[in-house]
Amino acid sequence: MTRSPQSRPTAVRVRAHAPDYLLLTVVIVLSIIGLIAVYSSSYVLGEAQFGDANYFVKRQMVFLVMGLVLMFMAMRFPYRALMRLSPLLMLGALILLALVLVPGVGMEQNGAYRWISLPAPLPPLQPSEVAKLAVLIYMAAWLAAKGDLLHDVSLGVLPFVGMVGIISALIILEPDLGTAIMVAGITGVLFFVAGARLFHVIVLAATGLVTVVLLTLAGGYRMDRVTAFLDAESDPSGVGFHALQLLVAFGSGGFTGVGLGVSRQKFFYVPGSHTDGVLAIIGEELGYIGIAVVMGLFVVLLWRGLMIARRADTQFGSLIAMGVLAWIAFQMLINVGGVTRLLPLTGIPLPFLSYGGSALLSIFIGMGVLLSVSRYTALPDSEAEPASGSLRRAPAPRRPATTSGGAR
Repeated sequence: MTRSPQSRPTAVRVRAHAPDYLLLTVVIVLSIIGLIAVYSSSYVLGEAQFGDANYFVKRQMVFLVMGLVLMFMAMRFPYRALMRLSPLLMLGALILLALVLVPGVGMEQNGAYRWISLPAPLPPLQPSEVAKLAVLIYMAAWLAAKGDLLHDVSLGVLPFVGMVGIISALIILEPDLGTAIMVAGITGVLFFVAGARLFHVIVLAATGLVTVVLLTLAGGYRMDRVTAFLDAESDPSGVGFHALQLLVAFGSGGFTGVGLGVSRQKFFYVPGSHTDGVLAIIGEELGYIGIAVVMGLFVVLLWRGLMIARRADTQFGSLIAMGVLAWIAFQMLINVGGVTRLLPLTGIPLPFLSYGGSALLSIFIGMGVLLSVSRYTALPDSEAEPASGSLRRAPAPRRPATTSGGAR
């Protein structure tokens, strides 16, 4: 897929067809694996905290059913209409992120204000998860409409930096640096794919990296995570406890694992064993084989998403698809890197597998939008006949045969 915004028509219409069923199947399989993993990794914690071993898995099942319903609704919704709705989505995300910081509205947990309390029996809402999708859609629409103006610093680069900066600043104030990095990364990918100059992208990436380093060096929990990443062995019962116990879980699993449900590390050794540490429990119980299956499913998901982005009938659709792919890829890489000690821990959940209502619902809606884009793509001959008005060019007409004495 080329980066130039002029390389893809923006007004071509393709008749709606069936969605990408392979992608849909992978999402459902990952969700089922996640439900099993949440139960296995959380029943000890559920029994200890709430007197109900099924506490977390029951809530996750409710979120899963709701997420599937929202995904199918988004899949049937014509994605082009989101271009008109994108300003409202962005405004809603900004309001929710601001409400988190309002005393009495935002919920405090472990020193962070990341949730909004909703009336019972509704669970708390995490606006930063909703903001990922809203910002993705808005930026895709904004970038698709800009064209060559993206090359202009005052009309393209600075407005982009301003919009992303406001969203990121609100998330950092919660504080939640990991999610802010995610939002900046997703929008940065969109900026690059939409046709921005490489020099501008490099400058923005370098500026973002310096900002992250400065925020980390400011101290607090961020510096503790860096210390745990660099030298966990110096304080194995303190800041390094989490990182070391995650590695113990992976090491205990070996090639085939200790068996489903037989994990020992979930007995309060791995903090967040059902959230950002769920992959470590999968590795302990199912071993390298289980991890390979999960990673293989993510690879298939990203591959199918890339095919959808390449065949999208509009640049807006292509940008949305690339944004959803960046969202899943970054979240997966950050989580896997954190639990395997290749990156500092950030608390970013693993898509479809980690426990969490807001994160699960938002990722399902994002997949529904991606599946909606897949319904308006030009299909290859091996899959289906081209739809009316598709992007495929008609074969060039053959030249009439000449007589033996005619000109060559």
